[in-house]
Amino acid sequence: MLYPLTFETIFKDKIWGGQKINAILGKDFSPLPNCGETWEVSDVEGNVSVVQEGSLKGKSLRELVEQYKGELVGEHVYNTYGNRFPLLVKFIDANDDLSIQVHPDDKLAAERKSGFGKTEMWYIMQADEGAKLNSGFNREVTKEEYVKAVADNTIQDLLNIESAQPGDVFFLPAGRVHYIGKGLLLAEIQQTSDTTYRIYDFDRVDATTGQKRELHTDLAVDAINYKHYDDYKTQYDKKVNESVNAVASDYFVTNVLNFNQEVEHDYTHIDSFVILICVAGSLTIKAPGGYSVSLTMGQCALIPASVDTVTLVPDGDMTVLETYVP
Repeated sequence: MLYPLTFETIFKDKIWGGQKINAILGKDFSPLPNCGETWEVSDVEGNVSVVQEGSLKGKSLRELVEQYKGELVGEHVYNTYGNRFPLLVKFIDANDDLSIQVHPDDKLAAERKSGFGKTEMWYIMQADEGAKLNSGFNREVTKEEYVKAVADNTIQDLLNIESAQPGDVFFLPAGRVHYIGKGLLLAEIQQTSDTTYRIYDFDRVDATTGQKRELHTDLAVDAINYKHYDDYKTQYDKKVNESVNAVASDYFVTNVLNFNQEVEHDYTHIDSFVILICVAGSLTIKAPGGYSVSLTMGQCALIPASVDTVTLVPDGDMTVLETYVP
């Protein structure tokens, strides 16, 4: 019988990483000098998640998908993605600005033989005073203007900059230029892809190699959506004790659950796994068969498609992201 699964955290040190993964989320990333990202649910080659607890402890996520198929991920999901788990969940600590970057969509990624495209979303968990991020352009931009701005080192003049506060959501479809700004701790939900085209890296030099990181300006040109949009921040109702939809895309649906009372969630209408991501507070997830798992801020659980109902028992106020494939 499948049960809510937790996985061993995969830690990533980054040139821009900091200490909040340990200081705020309580995750020990030693002996790494910093931690920029934790990969919590991953089927990226070379970084496949391993079950942390229960009778399936030690099994990889890929092994589970191959063995349980639709029972784990949902028949619709399995028919669409086969043995590849379609979502990647991370926590990101930006102690410095990340690179200005863009990700390809599925069509371009397939043409370049780099797997899936990368549509993603961010949920801001903690923000230092004045923290900002980039999502998209601040006006309509042509491809020619973009190429000139990269060559002239004036690309930052074209970027839409947003202030960011805890609880803010930003949805970033593939093709949108973006970067996470210094001072932000966030949860990221994305397609299973590690394909990033760096456009500008603020002329940083790696302390170990003494070299600047590789840029992919030529690859980025055809990946970018050059349109301008009126609002780049995702608007949603911040209600208490209700499930509120924040993102509904072709690749994932994400609801925000701000709860301070016990609630039962029925997933019989969803032909998909569900990932519950605790972004504030703590809770216990109770599943049929007497199985339960506790989550604190910065922890996740994967609810298999065969588990129809779970009961969420908050320990005071908690916020959970509930995400699945539509």
